[in-house]
Amino acid sequence: MSGNTMTPSATTSLSRAAREMELKRGEFDLALHLGCVRSVPDEGGGGRRVTRTEIDRVRSEAGFPETLRERVKAVGTTEGAALMGVTTARFTRLARLGVVVPVKFYLNRYRAVVWLYLAEELREFAADKENAALLSGRTPEGLRSQLEAGLDVRPRNWRGRYMGFLLRQTEDPWARAAVVASLLHPVQVAEAVRDPYERAYLNRFRPERASHHAPDSPAAHLAARLMTAEDPDEISWLQADLGQALAEARVLRPAPRPVPKGVTLSVASAPVSSPRTAPPRTASPGTVSPPTASLPLSSQPGPAAPEERPATGEHEQSRRLFRWLRRRNP
Repeated sequence: MSGNTMTPSATTSLSRAAREMELKRGEFDLALHLGCVRSVPDEGGGGRRVTRTEIDRVRSEAGFPETLRERVKAVGTTEGAALMGVTTARFTRLARLGVVVPVKFYLNRYRAVVWLYLAEELREFAADKENAALLSGRTPEGLRSQLEAGLDVRPRNWRGRYMGFLLRQTEDPWARAAVVASLLHPVQVAEAVRDPYERAYLNRFRPERASHHAPDSPAAHLAARLMTAEDPDEISWLQADLGQALAEARVLRPAPRPVPKGVTLSVASAPVSSPRTAPPRTASPGTVSPPTASLPLSSQPGPAAPEERPATGEHEQSRRLFRWLRRRNP
């Protein structure tokens, strides 16, 4: 066994790692995305796992587990506004303008999108004196006009952040290109990747979209729409990024494609019997059998008179063949 190969006992599943770190599964997933907990690929192809060394490192940190829980704590609009000391209306405006960036979302029972933000980031933003003008007073005219026009960059900002989460989990160039492609509509991917074999290869590395909704349900469709780029400039940027990632992936290895098979001609081992083109088989005395094997054209029996052939045993055999043919065709 190679020195770099980890045995199954050296790693553990994500669910067990979450229990040992005393985190809920949603908190643990966010810890993975933020890089608070490092994971490794499962060599058996079963997803990702966490090493025992990483679990011991996290558990040995000062203030475990409260400190870790604070780092991955996500809050909604009401709690976020309270942390920043602003009204919920101002907090929503700041989020729509992209001043604060959501870290995750979910759909409530009314299929309304609920955005969540890192509590730690909100506290740091509010503590920065340079942001004091945004937390109080009148919103600047330019920003106010954008809000009135319907500006809302929360979905776009979340997609950018989510893409960063996924890119940190892989080093394979094809997998990295597939992460970028996963945020585009298939038609937009086809515009950037003309080769169908490369598109098929990208699909093999496409990350699974985590969804807690039934497939093809309205909630699932809404979640999928939030995970797909919509703004023209965002689409152009992702397509350009995809082209760059694809160029790097091609250098590593080309996309597999079927090998053209050569056309093979099969030659029959037993030619079709023909009384006109085949020589007589060796027959028992007193009988003449129909022909079964092909002869060159020069040796085929023809209309030449019997006396033109040499008077040999072969000549006598040919005469018997003609008599047999006359009996078959009176």
